[in-house]
Amino acid sequence: MYHGCVTIPEVLLQYEQKLNEFQLGLEQARSGSLLSGVLLALALVMFLGMSLLAFRQQISVLWPAIPAPVVAVAASRFSRNRQTETRMRRLRSFYDRAIQRAGGDWAGKGTSGGEFNEPNHPYAGDLNIFGEGSLFERICTARTAIGRRGIAEYLLKTPQVEETNLRQEAVEELRSGLALRERLAALGEFEFFESKWETFSEWLDTPTIPFPAALPVVAFITSTLVASAFVTGLVGLAPWISIATWISPLLAFHAVVGLFFRKGVNRMIEWVRPMSLETRVLREGLQLLEGQSFQSAKLRHLAAQAQWSSTEIRKLERMLNALNERNKEWFYLPSLLLLVGTQLCMGIEDWRFKHRDDLRKWLDAWAEFEALNALANYAYENPQNTFPEVLDDGCSFQASALGHPLLSASCVTNDIRLDQSVRFYIISGSNMSGKSTLLRAIGLNAVLAFAGAPVRAQHCRLSRLSLCASISLTDSLLNGKSKFMAEVDRLRQMIEAGSVAAPVLFMIDEIFAGTNSRDRRIATEAVVRTLLKRGAIGALSTHDLALTEIATSDLRGKNVHTGSRDGTDPLDFDYRLKPGITSETNALAIARMAGVPV
Repeated sequence: MYHGCVTIPEVLLQYEQKLNEFQLGLEQARSGSLLSGVLLALALVMFLGMSLLAFRQQISVLWPAIPAPVVAVAASRFSRNRQTETRMRRLRSFYDRAIQRAGGDWAGKGTSGGEFNEPNHPYAGDLNIFGEGSLFERICTARTAIGRRGIAEYLLKTPQVEETNLRQEAVEELRSGLALRERLAALGEFEFFESKWETFSEWLDTPTIPFPAALPVVAFITSTLVASAFVTGLVGLAPWISIATWISPLLAFHAVVGLFFRKGVNRMIEWVRPMSLETRVLREGLQLLEGQSFQSAKLRHLAAQAQWSSTEIRKLERMLNALNERNKEWFYLPSLLLLVGTQLCMGIEDWRFKHRDDLRKWLDAWAEFEALNALANYAYENPQNTFPEVLDDGCSFQASALGHPLLSASCVTNDIRLDQSVRFYIISGSNMSGKSTLLRAIGLNAVLAFAGAPVRAQHCRLSRLSLCASISLTDSLLNGKSKFMAEVDRLRQMIEAGSVAAPVLFMIDEIFAGTNSRDRRIATEAVVRTLLKRGAIGALSTHDLALTEIATSDLRGKNVHTGSRDGTDPLDFDYRLKPGITSETNALAIARMAGVPV
């Protein structure tokens, strides 16, 4: 247990204080904006009035300059107050969502992560990793889509033990970093400014435009000469007829180059258009990461990986902004004469050639940094959770007071021990008694453990495991696959995973449902034996008491069950895991619930 952390009520109190602080700041910024706006309007009216009088020669032409400093100061303060107002509004929203999470009212109000769901993933769909009310929604506080992708990667893959330990160390260091998380939430001028992994990776993979090596230098020289000639004409150092004669060959050269590369340049402009807004958020984030001083090895590595990234991305950002300005009416004709669009595309292409690998590395660093901050925020909001001990060898999952991480504070907890002495549980029990919830509690806490987050338990120790679950499989009309065949495929996936990766931790709900009891018993034992031969541990839940015989065989299993609180009401469940096989039935009670007179 992390004893230095605050309690949940203290977290809520701190969040409420922060919310009030930013609400007050928002009101003050609004008042400042209003006052600055009124002052600016009055100064402008004064300026226009004095300008009119000066035009009529009723006052000196110097009088309109008097309000100019007031206009400048008022405009500056108005802009600054508007920026502060935007920031306060976003931070208020950040703590609104934080209070919802800490108070348990978060489901359906965050980011579901559905775009990261993999249909054939061995556990994502069964453990509710993505979707409304999912683990991803509970954890995700990432500012960018790049960070959301980083969180998804952490939840979908089991890393090496050394990597898990490095993540734990980083999460613990970031855990109390509220100020840093505020800065992350405030990245970008507006909240709708995004930064997506796909935007950058797709651009990096687009075909190159083969510009001649000498063309950038030649185009720069000719454009400089053309611009200098226009300046010369404007200041009257040479007649325009002479200037036109002199620069005509240069403009002709620009026209030829522009027409020759027009198709490629226009195509490239379309490729980079989405990046113009997204680059700023990434640059600001990497600049924030660069400026941090960390103690943990993982965070120091990410900060080093991002070194000089913001400087280089700033160069790209300027070129992208200039390319956008090139299409504005006021600059379009000069940009054509000076070959601005082509030169900017050459500069962007040169940047891509030099920093292709660097950009991928910077994206990886930012994705991990946001993922670690999201896990640290989860750890801060769940101070009762503890960091697990992850072992580099063996095959075990042991936890005391293990609870489902997505349930409220009143969640019932249970002790779990799966290792070489007890290889698997067979969990019997009636409907709604908590069997599936227990399976998910085991799986979700394992996902959190390998991601580097604390788990919902008083103590937890587990080895590196490959997670596989068969809990909520359904028919797929689109793929022409029945629920039974989907289950068979998942069981095959479990068996194959145990032969190539770490030992499997399997979680199976109602295995081979719909099969007659005798065949079900035979097939289930065959599957369990195969999994155990490949080093697996796990748990199966069932209504079919014939399957409980498997635990009494030579396979080192254990029969446990869930049931009612005291046996008097078959629907009054306590959700406690008890030794042995269930002796309860609630069929008649369920029938009465359905309105059947029994």
